[in-house]
Amino acid sequence: MKQTLQLKTSQHLALTPQLQQSIRLLQLSTLELHQEIEQVLSENPLLERLDDPLDRSVRLLADGAINSAPSSSQAGEAPAAPASGEEGGAPAENGNGESGGGDAGGDGEGASEGGEDWGEYGRSGSGGGEDEDGRPQLEASPITLREHLMEQVRMTCCAARDCALVELVVDALDDNGYLEEPLEDIHARLPAELEIEFEELRTALALVQSMDPPGVGARSAAECLALQIRRMPGVPLVTRRMALVIVEKYLTWFAQREFNKLKKALDCDDEDLREAQAVIRQCNPHPGAAFASDVSDFVVPDVIVRRAKDGWSVQLNPEVMPRLRVNSLYASLMKQGKSETQLSAQLQEAKWLIKNMRQRFDTILRVAQAIVDRQRNFFSHGAVAMRPLVLREIADTLGLHESTISRVTTQKYMLTPHGMFELKYFFGSHVATEAGGEASSTAIRALIVQLTGAEDPKNPLSDSKIAEMLGEQGMVIARRTVAKYREALKIPPVSLRKSL
Repeated sequence: MKQTLQLKTSQHLALTPQLQQSIRLLQLSTLELHQEIEQVLSENPLLERLDDPLDRSVRLLADGAINSAPSSSQAGEAPAAPASGEEGGAPAENGNGESGGGDAGGDGEGASEGGEDWGEYGRSGSGGGEDEDGRPQLEASPITLREHLMEQVRMTCCAARDCALVELVVDALDDNGYLEEPLEDIHARLPAELEIEFEELRTALALVQSMDPPGVGARSAAECLALQIRRMPGVPLVTRRMALVIVEKYLTWFAQREFNKLKKALDCDDEDLREAQAVIRQCNPHPGAAFASDVSDFVVPDVIVRRAKDGWSVQLNPEVMPRLRVNSLYASLMKQGKSETQLSAQLQEAKWLIKNMRQRFDTILRVAQAIVDRQRNFFSHGAVAMRPLVLREIADTLGLHESTISRVTTQKYMLTPHGMFELKYFFGSHVATEAGGEASSTAIRALIVQLTGAEDPKNPLSDSKIAEMLGEQGMVIARRTVAKYREALKIPPVSLRKSL
């Protein structure tokens, strides 16, 4: 085979580093975005952040004295950048309020006072709070279940050996306050030379079960409820006995609401069973959960919807928009010709990031406004007025690709008068109506919630009955579809919704 050289032309699509960064920033959530920014700030000295959350914190000097000098954001305006120049000057904010300065590939931009800033996208200055003491408050460490129980142990008048056995039992409890490991296994693990009898361990467990909160140290749900019922004040003796029999022998029937079987087994009427049920429902099946140290995660909205004179308006949440700029000191050094190739590349990366950040929030605002324009009935009347909406409809309106709309609506949240919702919540499939129209699946879910919330507890609605009632309103929906929506809403089946 003879080797030859051939020349041919072809076209292919390539993603530039700037476009790749823009796509990545668009699909990040608010938390991931701030983590990304912190990483970039630690790697790029030409980029700095104006909204430092620690600006108002107390800072200590090397000798331990309090630094009384104001931080950069509290001292007023940042140092002025040098005049505009051919290379390295910080880009100026143009007439449109942009601070990125034209194309990211451009070499020279004008300089603005204080370096490159977010302009209209940044929050107002962080200095000068309303409170006299702007220092952050430190949250006290929450007390754990073990600390709570051991504090009660120290207040008892028991011997050191008994306290050690009680502490052994306390250490074996899980987060809910249950003793999942059998007492026999705990006794088998103890060294033989300690000569600890099994009865001593049972006594230690009984002491733990007598402590607060009631029900702690139980080995099962039935024992946990029984411990609480025995210590519950103001309960008639007959009702207490019936409640104990239910939780100790017929807890499964009680959970499945088999009231007819319970009345037959207990030989009681509806009123007696209703009183015992009320006592059992006062119990807490997870007594140790109140001492759990799990910190709740709070969602911060990206956009906020407010009622305006001409309808509903969407605004970006300034609390989630970081204020970034190019460091004026490094910009002046580059203008004086003292820059290096690495600094020039980092300057370009900083300008890319600022421009892509602005583009990210602009896209989120446009998509959110388009969603609000199409779901005005939802904001005025609630979820029952939601209309069907697909990604392509928003994409065609804004001239964007469906994948872009999908990235924008993922893990981005909107604060509305009806609550906090992910942007994807406003998109849903359609269900045909008898009139030939379409109804949103979200609206049907809201109707199911309304129907089950207004049903008779003694005669709850079945899935077939709900489908029939929706059909009377003109919505053609099958029973299995109602069951699927009901399970998605975490509404129990009809047998578990029935009460006395």
